[in-house]
Amino acid sequence: MPSPRNFDASFVRVLALACLALAGACGRSDVAPEPKQPVMTTLPTLKPPLPLEEAAAYPLPGVVGPQAITFTPDGRGLVYLRSPERTLVRQLYRRDLKTGEESLLVAPPGGGATEDNLSLEEKLRRERLRQRELGITSYAWAEEGDTLLVPLTGKIYVKTPDDAELRLLVDPGPGKPALDARLSPDGRRVAYVHDDELYVVDVAGGAPKQLTSGARGTGKTNGLAEYIAQEEMHRPHGFWWSDDGKQLAFVEVDETHIPIYRIVHQGKDAVGEGAQEDHRYPFAGSPNARVRLGVVPVAGGRVTWMDLGEFEYLARVKWFPDGSLTAQLQDRAQKHHRLVRLDPRTGARTLLLEETGEPWYNLHDDLRPLEKGELAGGFVWSSERSGFRHLELRAGDGALIRELTHGTWPIDHVVAVDEERGRVYFTGWRDRPTEKQLFMVPLAGGGEIVQLTREPGVHDVVVDRAKRRFVDAHSSVQHPTRLSLRSLDDGKVLEELPGEDDPRLAGLDLPPPELFSFRNRHGDELWAAIYRPDPSASRADARGAPVPAGPPYPTLVQVYGGPHAQRVVDTWGSTVDMRAQALRSRGYLVIKIDNRGSARRGLAFEGAIHRDLGRVELEDQVDGVRHFAALGLIDPERVGIYGWSYGGYLSAMAMVRHPDVFRLAVAGAPVTHWDGYDTHYTERYMGTPADNPDGYRESSVMAHAGQLRGALMLVHGLIDENVHFRHTSRLIGALIRARKAYELLLFPDERHMPRGLEDRVHMEEQILAFMQKHLG
Repeated sequence: MPSPRNFDASFVRVLALACLALAGACGRSDVAPEPKQPVMTTLPTLKPPLPLEEAAAYPLPGVVGPQAITFTPDGRGLVYLRSPERTLVRQLYRRDLKTGEESLLVAPPGGGATEDNLSLEEKLRRERLRQRELGITSYAWAEEGDTLLVPLTGKIYVKTPDDAELRLLVDPGPGKPALDARLSPDGRRVAYVHDDELYVVDVAGGAPKQLTSGARGTGKTNGLAEYIAQEEMHRPHGFWWSDDGKQLAFVEVDETHIPIYRIVHQGKDAVGEGAQEDHRYPFAGSPNARVRLGVVPVAGGRVTWMDLGEFEYLARVKWFPDGSLTAQLQDRAQKHHRLVRLDPRTGARTLLLEETGEPWYNLHDDLRPLEKGELAGGFVWSSERSGFRHLELRAGDGALIRELTHGTWPIDHVVAVDEERGRVYFTGWRDRPTEKQLFMVPLAGGGEIVQLTREPGVHDVVVDRAKRRFVDAHSSVQHPTRLSLRSLDDGKVLEELPGEDDPRLAGLDLPPPELFSFRNRHGDELWAAIYRPDPSASRADARGAPVPAGPPYPTLVQVYGGPHAQRVVDTWGSTVDMRAQALRSRGYLVIKIDNRGSARRGLAFEGAIHRDLGRVELEDQVDGVRHFAALGLIDPERVGIYGWSYGGYLSAMAMVRHPDVFRLAVAGAPVTHWDGYDTHYTERYMGTPADNPDGYRESSVMAHAGQLRGALMLVHGLIDENVHFRHTSRLIGALIRARKAYELLLFPDERHMPRGLEDRVHMEEQILAFMQKHLG
């Protein structure tokens, strides 16, 4: 039971009104006399609503167990990050799989990463990774041997079998951190980027060696992925070790021709240096960074530049066991994709395969080279040629040998390839898109696909080096993540692994959402999650009288709706959507709908939004509202919508395109005009502003600002370097010109992902007050 100070004012007010309504008002002359026979009146049991402090807190309830799990190199133990205090500050632990004993492997020196001791470069990388955790935020084993790497606050630490504890290997000093540290496959060296140049250092110690030159002080970088590679291509790295550890491939990025976009820290006391930051941001239709791929010997020497051809985007880089280098390249329109083999000695390029995607080509990480038997030199690949992503076996020259999977369902990604036993392990779904399961298919083809996990929900897996066992991290809307050790032969559970109990769960009422499917106006099956109000909750009507929380309910649609995302999933993360739970506990129905355009349903479903964003997505959201209204769940006169980023865009657009359906919207960090977002993301779906001017105009919220009728709240962080505050500012200008009212909530020190607890609590308070004011 939360303490009284956590009861919000609305609950106290409703409780008081309920008592008055049931007992009568003091001093009234028309109060009926007490009956001769006692009348037993049962007062409703009112549960307190979820405190907003809980709705804003991280880590989420039930999400405090082991994270970033790996097997030790010898397979005898597990290593993982967890917080003994159940906070965001994590340490590195080891569990012996034979004895079950857990021991602290590494505690972060000096407390590790905090929000205050990271450089700007590290903070921006954390934004790209959507990372909130502190303390030890990452670690890595060498692919061979048992060297452990732990990067921390711009420094590099290692631990070998000869080290009793973590050892500081590189300390570049203040101002310029060591970025993206990565071990060589044999664990003998570490490569990293410092002050825009690529370095290497022996794990045994000694002075670091600078391998590249010419970038420092010029606006170029060597060895760092450019912004859109990190944010949109999901390529976080800018250099890659060869399998033998003797060479490094790296990117040279030139952004000097991209105009600077300056972000001023308006909330800081100081001005000038440190109170502003400059970014080279490639807006849709404008020039991208110029990227070259080079290879340099670890011993030092001349750089050999690779011939990448005319395609604009370097999407993936991977070394093959034979010493050749491969790259995946995309044209600017992202409809054509090439996999090329590169000679690291000469830079010469050979085409392995070329694919086209319609309406666009989706990148993947399923390239797995083979090195044994008759398949040596070949590779496993995945393709959406059929409209759904499926696995293929390809020869060394890129020729198709056989398809490994097929059907009107997609794989997610390859987990492991066991060449000795001729097996490929992958995750995906075949029955319900709300699930993720582990499957196996024979490399030889023709065999049955074997489903190794079957419990409903989402299974995330980690395979050991011997490819005999895996850790299954399984959750569903019914329960937090449960860990088990399982056999890769048949999926049989070998051992249930201990997790981490979260005492908060005993004091919180977090009923799971219900998952439904329905058909939209075109007959497409859509999936929805419903958070029903608690039957014991109550709310005040227009006269202030208490109204039991029964259907039809005032409703809030929680929307993201953008491509490459899925929100209706049978996972514990759906249950601990804490804003949805806070609203549910206050008598609101909350619904989520994965509209056309969302992920894991095939290219046709995803591509329905092509060149016309903000229309199809909202049609499906409106169809969902009408469907559940017809079932008697939704009060159609009291419907609002809220979301962040793409969801903020759709929330704002819903108010101007469907003001007859939505009475209010909370638009967080919205993209309001797609000419203000980046090249790789925007042009994939919209083309360029020059070749699709009508699409850009109609997909802009500003073009429809005059149609606003309901209540709109705009929320934005002023130092958001992803969706700039400029988006909200431009919309405000359009609303002023259209003489439309709006409410504005700003956070001077927040980026795209609000991190400060006080900021998040304040945000939840203001959003709730706005909803209660305009929806009741």
